[in-house]
Parts: sequence; structure tokens; C-alpha cells
Amino acid sequence: MSTVSMIVWNEFLNDARVLKEAQTLQSSGFQVVVHALHTPGLTQERETLDGGVKVVRVARNPFWKLRKRRHLEASKKAAAKQAQGTQQAQKPASPPPETFKRQLLKLIARLGTHAGLAIQLVRSRPAAIHAHDVNVLPTAWLAAKLARVPLVYDAHEISTDREGYKAFRGLVGGIEKNLMPGAAGTITTTDARAKFFARAYGIPRPLVLQNRPRLVEASGSNRIREELGLSEPWPIVVYQGGLQPGRGLPRLVEAAASVPNAYFVFIGGGRQERELHQLTERLGLVERVRFIPTVALSELPSYTASADIGVQPIENTCLNHFTTDSNKLFEYVIAGLPVVASQLPEISKVVRQHELGLLVPPGDTTALAEAIQRLVEDPEQRAHYRNQAAKAAQSLNWEAQEQGLVDLYARVLPASRAGAVPR
Repeated sequence: MSTVSMIVWNEFLNDARVLKEAQTLQSSGFQVVVHALHTPGLTQERETLDGGVKVVRVARNPFWKLRKRRHLEASKKAAAKQAQGTQQAQKPASPPPETFKRQLLKLIARLGTHAGLAIQLVRSRPAAIHAHDVNVLPTAWLAAKLARVPLVYDAHEISTDREGYKAFRGLVGGIEKNLMPGAAGTITTTDARAKFFARAYGIPRPLVLQNRPRLVEASGSNRIREELGLSEPWPIVVYQGGLQPGRGLPRLVEAAASVPNAYFVFIGGGRQERELHQLTERLGLVERVRFIPTVALSELPSYTASADIGVQPIENTCLNHFTTDSNKLFEYVIAGLPVVASQLPEISKVVRQHELGLLVPPGDTTALAEAIQRLVEDPEQRAHYRNQAAKAAQSLNWEAQEQGLVDLYARVLPASRAGAVPR
């Protein structure tokens, strides 16, 4: 059995796209090993998932044992002082400033982690190495060269024009420009992004695998209502995913102030979590705007299906957002929810083609509130869009496109035993 070694720059706990690709290749005759980051106390260093996909993790920080020992020593000293009555109540200390020494140690630690991942990739004796996103592309390229195997590059984002990456766009562009043309196979998430990569780097258009979930039965439930103790019979408007800048989330909270008789529920975590909580309190919306921390992938569909309207208010802040179609849009469809979404090209194409809901100009709080209000007030229109979502779910699912991934590997590894995905 040929081994496909995948590499990601996360703990591989809630990466739905990578998990689906790994499962597809595993079920088509490969042994898939996902190389990820290890955070002590959070992840196992090695495990085998249901279906046979193996996971090997490398410490996110090679110095974690030293840091853990120092933390324990500091805790013991603090406890001793407190026992002697010398420990005075005080505010938590601010984190130390980013000195040159600390920055250098961070760089060394990150390089050490990449070296550890590269070593594990080569040791896995792969038939191919599959890099998920640009932050692991150089490591995967080096390992592929050392192992003398083909490289597959899966660009989930346009990282040269992406929220949080603008300071690194030159470096990212240089990496992709030099390494992407040499990949035996390339993959991305939307047609617009495939066109971008083909034009930017002079490569054949990458295979498009949209961020669709697997087709599951969207059985209605009261999970959100019961978990949060929502007493009113109002519709539930849900946003699920990372609470990150550029996704229109403060505008969604502001829109909630203009939409009475509805609950707004955010499922997920991220950098804007605190800001959104503070805005909710400032606007006096704590009874109607609620938050649920990140939930396990296996549990998410039941949360989604217990809502009434799904929202995707992403803003046009960068090319990456402009070209997205978003995994949450497809998750709403599979769950049978009518949607209110930003009028961006790829999102609009899906919503209009399948008549899934209402589109609003990105960044327009008033239009967002009016569209949500319209669906809140009109249960018949919600029912219509629910029916449309149920129809669209039969084609907008992972199973409808996964054969493309198997076909790509049949081209990359023509001597392999990969074949049709079992149905």
C-alpha cells in the first residue's frame, strides 16, 4: 500500500478539509499519514483515526519541556510565598516585551519544528507528499526532494493577499512562485482562485475542491435552544467559524440591534472574540446575542441544523476574501438553512444558482440587518429556501467532488492502486 504523507501547520483537531481529503485517499487504497503540530496536554503525539488515517505530531515548540519545567518551578515559588503570607494580591503581570532575544528564540523554535516535520515526512517513506497551505510548502518541498517523491500542493487560500499575511506577501509570493510550478499536482478551493494561481505563476489551472462538508442528514433539533436556555420562540440566526477580522462580525452584532424577535448565535473562537463580547454588552444585547465556543467537527452539524438562518457576512478586505465561497456556506446548505451572505463573486454564484437565500453588499450593516429581518418575519420564505437547500445539498457535498482528488493522484502516481472512491 502506497503512503501519502500530508503536512499541516496546526494540531489537526478541527481541520475539516484536510480530514476529508485524508479519508478519501485512505478509502481509495492509500495509507495516509497526517503530520501536524503537537501541543502537550492538548494532543497525542501519535494516533490512528477511524478509517485508518494515521496522525504523527511534532512539538510546536521544541523547548516545551524546558518551558514546562520553568513554569512548574515558578508555580512552586508562588505557592510557597503565598503560604508564608508574603504573596500580595496584584494584577496579572503583563507579558514580557518582544526583545530581540525572544524573537530569535521564537525563530529558532519554529525552524526546529519545521526540521522535525521534514524528518518525520522522510521517515514515513511516502510515495507522495501533500502540503496544505504555503506555511508548510518549503518544508514539504525539501522533504519531497530528500525522499525523491512527487509533491502535491493544496492552496487553501490566496496568501499573498490575505488578512494577517500582508506583511509577508513578498515572501509568500516568492515561495509560491518558485515552488508551485514544480509541484506534480496543485489544488485550490474556488474557480476564481484557480484562475489566479494559473495566471500568477504560469501553471496549469489547479484542481478545484470546494470546502464542502460530507452529506449528512439535516435532522432538526433544539440543541442550540436547549444548550443556551433560549426561552423565546424566536428564530435563531447562526454564524459558525473563526471569529476573525474581516468577516463582518462586529457588523453582524450591530445588525442584531435592528432585528428584534431573533436570537443571534456565534459558534467558534478567535481573535475577535473579546471584542464581540464587549460590543454585545455595550449595545445591551446579551440576552439575544450568544456565544458557543468551538465545537468538535462531529458535533457541528447538529448545532447548525438547530438554527433557522445561516449568515456569512464576510467583507471584501482582500483578494482572498473576494475569491472565497466559504465552508460555512456549504455547511448551512447541508443543514438545510436559508442563508444571508455577502455578494461576492463565488458566494453569489452558489447562492443564485441554487436559490439559497439573500445576498447583501459586503460591509453594509443596514442591508445585512434588513435581509435578516426579512427572513425572520417571513416563515414561508424561510421554508422555500429550506426546500431549495435540501435539493442543493444533493450536489453541493464532498462526495460529489472527491473523485477528482483520486484522479489527480492517479496522474501523480500512475503505478499506484488508487481507484474509484467506494460508495
